[in-house]
Amino acid sequence: MSILSPSQDTERLVMRKLMPVLVVAYIISFLDRSNIALAKTHLQVDFGLSTVAYGVGAGLFFLTYALAEIPSNLILHRVGARFWITRIMATWGLVSAGMALVQGETSFYVLRLLLGATEAGLFPGVMLYLTYWFGEASRARATGYFLVGVSLANVIGGPLGGALLGLEGKLGLHGWQWMFAVEGLLATAFAAVVFITLPDRPARARWLTPAQRDAMERRIADEAVAIETKRGKGASGLARCFTDPQILLAILIYFCHQIAIYTVIFFLPGIIAGYGKLSDLQVGCLSALPWLASAIGTMTIPRLANTPTRSAWLLRGGLVLMAVGLLVAAWTGPVVAMLGFCVAAFLFFVVQSLIFTYATSRLTGRGLAGGLAFINTCGLLGGFLGPSLMGAVEAHTGSTHDGLIVIAGLLLLSAIAATRLRHGSEERATPSPDLLKVNR
Repeated sequence: MSILSPSQDTERLVMRKLMPVLVVAYIISFLDRSNIALAKTHLQVDFGLSTVAYGVGAGLFFLTYALAEIPSNLILHRVGARFWITRIMATWGLVSAGMALVQGETSFYVLRLLLGATEAGLFPGVMLYLTYWFGEASRARATGYFLVGVSLANVIGGPLGGALLGLEGKLGLHGWQWMFAVEGLLATAFAAVVFITLPDRPARARWLTPAQRDAMERRIADEAVAIETKRGKGASGLARCFTDPQILLAILIYFCHQIAIYTVIFFLPGIIAGYGKLSDLQVGCLSALPWLASAIGTMTIPRLANTPTRSAWLLRGGLVLMAVGLLVAAWTGPVVAMLGFCVAAFLFFVVQSLIFTYATSRLTGRGLAGGLAFINTCGLLGGFLGPSLMGAVEAHTGSTHDGLIVIAGLLLLSAIAATRLRHGSEERATPSPDLLKVNR
């Protein structure tokens, strides 16, 4: 069965209309979840937050985020992306701004837990949303463009956070309070933009012609039929995402990948600050360099993954190079170490954009909504383990180098595991029950 794909002109139009809104939303989400990296030393000074407590608090976000992921994505599948993404942004913005009210360890932990619960569902929701607009051949590229938001957030976040921290004492507030309040309220304000501009699916996009809407809706329906023909009717059921060995393998790889990413996000500013006497703004600007490399990689490499074979090689090679970059960062001086971080970051979101294509090639409907959330849920537990592990290593050894070596080893193991990963299109079709009866 051939799947009708939208024309290149239609796809470019969709990119132009949707991606700016989605990328800005993701930029703001990462500003709000990772700005505590810049606030770390200030929180330690102002109310004695320990390194271990910081690592636990940074990771607690991911516990509630993970627990709420699947319910959130199933709700989005039912009520539509426009309303649900608006709700996510409005509530997480208010909670993030509330971080300005932190008074000690307990309030720090509570607000990080609430932030995870309110932001849950954004990433897998967008991954599901993109399947409504882009076919399998172009989905990695679309996902890559979306993930540019993470890179840009870290490029922007360092200088912006450093500037806001410089408001220390203004109106009687600490700099970190200004940072949390301004960046949090930005999310709530942008929720209105999402509600106004984001259509639920092609059929509701006024900027498409009737013929374009029909073609894209037929593509969605035909792709779902093709997956069910290939994988069987269970591809649309929620149970498949918990039992498919390939989905579970993708989860293992994503788990290791997320340990690496969030360790760098939460500890890179502190590592750079240890290189010498640097101001907050200088640390913020230097912290942006690996994320600039990440943005370049995300914009250029995923478009090459237009076949299952290319996707597989890019995934394995990307994991290996990430590991090499972190080893270089652990074993060398400041200048070469920064180069190592840049090499690792160059592949961060190339790899992430590829991992999710394995689920979209094997699941559909409610099963796809749950499967994407399940992968992200389990993977983001690495977001809890990574910062917690690094915090414990730093407290025990006084250095983050050993932690980087351990994480590099996990990435190499995940690269080995990736050799067993297969797209749904690479496997034989599942015989229908009727055909099995005839064969008997």
